[in-house]
Amino acid sequence: MNRPNPYDEIRLLGLRTVRGANFWSRRPVTRMDVWPGAYDDISSAEVAGVTAALVEALPGLWEHRCSIGERGGFVTRLRRGTYAPHIAEHVGLELQSMMGHDVGYGRARGGDRPGEYTVVLEHRHAAVGARAAALALEIVQRAFAGELRRATVDAAVAELAALAGEPDAPRPSRRVLCGVTGGGDVDGVRDRMAALGVSPGEVVALSPGVLLNEGLPYGRSAVAVVLDAEPNDVPERYRDPELARRLVSVVADAVPEGGIVVCPAHDWGVQDLAREAGCRVAVFSAADDVTARDAKVASAVAQVRGGRIVLEIGGTTEDGGALAGGATPEAQVAAALAVRALRGMAGNAGEGAAERDGAAAEQR
Repeated sequence: MNRPNPYDEIRLLGLRTVRGANFWSRRPVTRMDVWPGAYDDISSAEVAGVTAALVEALPGLWEHRCSIGERGGFVTRLRRGTYAPHIAEHVGLELQSMMGHDVGYGRARGGDRPGEYTVVLEHRHAAVGARAAALALEIVQRAFAGELRRATVDAAVAELAALAGEPDAPRPSRRVLCGVTGGGDVDGVRDRMAALGVSPGEVVALSPGVLLNEGLPYGRSAVAVVLDAEPNDVPERYRDPELARRLVSVVADAVPEGGIVVCPAHDWGVQDLAREAGCRVAVFSAADDVTARDAKVASAVAQVRGGRIVLEIGGTTEDGGALAGGATPEAQVAAALAVRALRGMAGNAGEGAAERDGAAAEQR
């Protein structure tokens, strides 16, 4: 039976590496966007020899557990029938393993537009990850064309090994005081924090689109602010409420365990993701409507009463000042809460240092 030409149908649309924490993983990943064309409907089980060729050329695929959860799981998926993007994911990981990089995280999901797929691969070296993804797609094309040979894989592994000897850009390690994201006035949060005494250079305002495409540009932040989970600069797929919450919650990945993430009231999904990341939650609202459910998990609360920001921390109430012009009310309230959290952390650090100094003096 004549099949469509896989070299024409299965196409690489885009390729990028992401070094910081990102939508898919806290680890560096390579993202490859794929158009399978006619092979969106033609599985490995429907083309004779695909599974045998892949396993002969890449015997390590037997170790891939895949969704079945046991050795040989991916080979079972091949025999039952799976598709080009998923196969490329596993081949890309296996190529890296064959040249000595211990990687295991990968995903193949629906892409930014109908008919497209996004393949994500963990990598240890950015150039190796990107090239492994591209080579994996070529190997998948060859497998569906009946032209895959072990020599092709050996050459690919040798090429990747040579790339691994080249210098690699380091992961982001910069430390900042605060990272801010959301579909709202993130610049207003940064500007208002500056007005309250925080250096603008210590606050990084990130649109959700930047988070999606580039990941976090820093390694650690003392606190984070999620202004909302309503991204407006990302493909429609990532505006789905669950995916949108996952995307904006990436800023929590840079906050140390026990640190604070400022979250909107009523968005319990965002609050839960911050807590799952090991962070404490501070909740804000531009109205006087923080609920008991919000307050139950919040280490601090900020809301607006009579045009003024009211902060509630540790059972005490503080005046956060009047709402002003410029930034949106949400940005102003979130900024006031973030600055108060930073000051509280600085105060706790000072108290801890004083206690240590006192204990040392007693010992002397």
